[in-house]
Amino acid sequence: MSNIAFLGMGAMGARIATRLLTAGHSLQVWNRTPERCQPLVEQGATVHNSPRQAAETAAVVIVMVADDDASRQVWLDEKTGAMGGLRQGAVALEYSTLTPSWSHELAQIMSNLNHPFLAAPVVGSRPQAETGQLIQLVGGDLTTLTSVQAILASHSAVIHPVGDATHSMGLKLAINTLFGIQVAALSEVLGLLQKTGMAPSTAIDWLNQMPTTSPALKGIGALMAAQNYAPLFPVDLVEKDFRYAQLFAQTVGTPVPTIEAVREVYQQAQEAGYGADNIAGIAQLYV
Repeated sequence: MSNIAFLGMGAMGARIATRLLTAGHSLQVWNRTPERCQPLVEQGATVHNSPRQAAETAAVVIVMVADDDASRQVWLDEKTGAMGGLRQGAVALEYSTLTPSWSHELAQIMSNLNHPFLAAPVVGSRPQAETGQLIQLVGGDLTTLTSVQAILASHSAVIHPVGDATHSMGLKLAINTLFGIQVAALSEVLGLLQKTGMAPSTAIDWLNQMPTTSPALKGIGALMAAQNYAPLFPVDLVEKDFRYAQLFAQTVGTPVPTIEAVREVYQQAQEAGYGADNIAGIAQLYV
């Protein structure tokens, strides 16, 4: 069993941290809002006042936060950053969904300081995190991956080595935007069918019988039909991922007109007050 620091107690992070505790690991935790650590403390984790303090005794340090700015601060803040507390040989893992450019920069910083590092964003949502069924996209050295494979397996059913940190983050953004494009299209056609008088549940039943509806989209359709918009993958985070995909495209110099157009749909949902709703909540734009 390992001594692990987990930094970031968001909806996904808290669930993964719980899986690590259940697997028997010793857990050091930190969150910008300390009270969010309390459920983990009650299960045996130790809470710390800063990322640096949490990292000081850990053999593995995991960060899972909302965006590039938060990741940069958690790792690199001069006074409180986890980088200042990393022990020699400790493995640094970045689970957040970030821009490939920042992920690459972070990997270079880690390499320059001789810290083993993996960019390891996860595919899945809260139910998959709770049941250990996440898919993990790991960018970095295979020897380092082998050293933490058992830790990742406590919360991920599938672990894919996909090249370097740029590859893993680029693939994660590609997956999220592809999914988001499908959800936006489903919202539109569902709204269109509703205008003809077809009940949403009936429309979804028909669409689900067609080969054009992916398994992931079937789950979203069920939520739309039930008007269940409880956050699993909130619109605000979806829009962030589309924004990061656009930045990535600019960096490599390739056009992404569909991503740009669909991002505007998620921005409209935010402006309409649906930013905290699950991704399925964009269906409310077409009611």
